[in-house]
Amino acid sequence: MNGVTSGARKEPEITAVLIAPDRTLAAEFLATLPQSRAFQVLADLKSYPPAQTVEMRVRQLRPHIVLLDLATDLNAAVDLIRHMASLNPPVQVVGLHRANESQAILQSLRAGAVEFLHSPFELGTQREAVSRLRRLILPEMQVEATAGKVIAFASSKPGSGASTMATQTAFALHRLPGRRVLLADCDLTGGTIGFYLKLNHSYSVVDALRHVERLDPTLWGSLAVHHSGIDILPAPAMPYAEPLDPARLKALTEQARLVFDWIVLDLPAVASQTSLMAVAECDQAYVVTTSELPSLHVTRKAMSMINSLGFPKERFNVLVNRAERNDEMSSADMEKLFGCAVHARLPNDYFALHRVVTLGQPLGNDCELGRSIETVARNLCKAMGAPAAPAAAPMASNTGRVREARPALTQA
Repeated sequence: MNGVTSGARKEPEITAVLIAPDRTLAAEFLATLPQSRAFQVLADLKSYPPAQTVEMRVRQLRPHIVLLDLATDLNAAVDLIRHMASLNPPVQVVGLHRANESQAILQSLRAGAVEFLHSPFELGTQREAVSRLRRLILPEMQVEATAGKVIAFASSKPGSGASTMATQTAFALHRLPGRRVLLADCDLTGGTIGFYLKLNHSYSVVDALRHVERLDPTLWGSLAVHHSGIDILPAPAMPYAEPLDPARLKALTEQARLVFDWIVLDLPAVASQTSLMAVAECDQAYVVTTSELPSLHVTRKAMSMINSLGFPKERFNVLVNRAERNDEMSSADMEKLFGCAVHARLPNDYFALHRVVTLGQPLGNDCELGRSIETVARNLCKAMGAPAAPAAAPMASNTGRVREARPALTQA
């Protein structure tokens, strides 16, 4: 399939992760893709990875399918198929083989594979398989086209200002027309958004995780508190030390995508398990640092760790908070140090920030920091393909009115 129908309508691409220890088989298959345009390969793994590694890569890249070499070791491949079929939601697998091998077809389909392709990977056969796959995954592809975007803010080390950046960016995104925003405080042991915004609310992000199977627009209205135009899931009042279930976190973000245009996650330090799980579900992540040498050192280590875990580089940007004009290191120097882009340097506007935090208000664009955060929001919209309103004239911050949510659940 060439990706275009007779009416010249571009079909959504089927994205894939390729796992193929047989590099000759992989090369033969990949060589057909420029003509068939059947799949967009997001990653090419050259060995059978452990099941947990496959799960992490799938959560990071969110492909529609996995293309799996069955020829090198059928038993190992079948074990991976069973694991991917057991995930929530299950991952669709297409088996690859050197020949039309009946035993490999039977075992892979019994384990949960949905299609089988073999050498010489004829274009007609691929097109037929793609047609069947489109019918299988079309609802998912349609949801992706209209789903809200998940944006994460994590500090390189505590105290860098990630919570401030997440909160104020959420307010800036809301000021763009027609945007419904959810701000979730995912620092379950030390979240401060509820304190800074002076929220008085019975429920938290933990309640949303516990009741994720029941989430719908009505329940969202009960769980989240409405403040200055955005919906907020604060951190729990008491520290929550139990480990997060990755499946529930994934389900929470997927449910939120159906209701909100933007989901902004305020995360703990980027090296924490919670942050790494959350970042695997997001569309864009910002690592917030300051220009102080200890923060720069920790940020460099954090970005090295992120690269070693296989996260796509383009998903991460660094925000330098509380930057001064006389800082010794330029943005270019920092990019060389971190090995990734410095998205913005935000000024140290202590008095403006102190004023709005004291009053529990969103930061307006009547100050340098507010205008800088609005620019971050506009650039984010541009990167995500979402239209933004023309820049507004400077306006003073207004005190937000908190709407008490109606009780719907037993308090956690």
